[in-house]
Amino acid sequence: MFQIGLCSVTFRNLSVEEIIEAAKNTDIQGIEWGGDIHVPPGDLEHATYAANITRQAEIDIISYGSYYRLGVKEQPFSFEAILDTAEKLTAPAIRVWAGNIGSSEATERQWEKVIEDAKRIADLAEKQGIHINLEYHGRTLTDTADSAIRLMKKINHSNVSLYWQPSPFETVNKNVKSIDTVRQWLSHVHVFHWQLVENNVIVYPFSAGISDWEKYLQQLEKQQGMRYLMMEFVKEDSIEQLKNDVKVLQSIITSYSAK
Repeated sequence: MFQIGLCSVTFRNLSVEEIIEAAKNTDIQGIEWGGDIHVPPGDLEHATYAANITRQAEIDIISYGSYYRLGVKEQPFSFEAILDTAEKLTAPAIRVWAGNIGSSEATERQWEKVIEDAKRIADLAEKQGIHINLEYHGRTLTDTADSAIRLMKKINHSNVSLYWQPSPFETVNKNVKSIDTVRQWLSHVHVFHWQLVENNVIVYPFSAGISDWEKYLQQLEKQQGMRYLMMEFVKEDSIEQLKNDVKVLQSIITSYSAK
């Protein structure tokens, strides 16, 4: 049901080789390679190299974590460049963002642009056997469960799914309910325990979030199929903290498997 993954952006200061080593030492089963530092769009030779050494380490490539923003005209890289890179990386999926403005502020035309672009890139990616996953995130059109539903229904494409992560702006109960709300489109999950305090991100040891994540996993396990729980950001960017956090997550998963 669940496997544990790692978002490479958790350790932007480490090399590809160092991240693979950290993953091996913490029983990480898959990596989402980020496009900002570790596998830049357009560097096809490096993408091939990253794919090869990840496979040699017997670690899955979960997806290519791009920073492509749907419906936004001016961007550092075209989706075509990102798609070519994902193909060389042998990534089964690409993560993209649902625009660059919150759902409550977006105009109808901005919604339309995001929807049109989502369909366009979904068609392009499908030809290469690559899936599209939308980031579930603030300041985008997937910043709430209701807006995410609206967007997914409008896109209405079998090659588009949705990540999930808890919102720091909502209660645990509302986050739990949001899982059920977006369930039919849900693919993988970003895992962390942090809060926003006066616009500052405070990252805590994952052990401080056990009670929250027990509720989240209880809801997530109701859906059939395998999904990755991808660790994203750890206290003080510490590999030792990652090891501890993974052990805690494994203990929660094991407790459900034993039931």
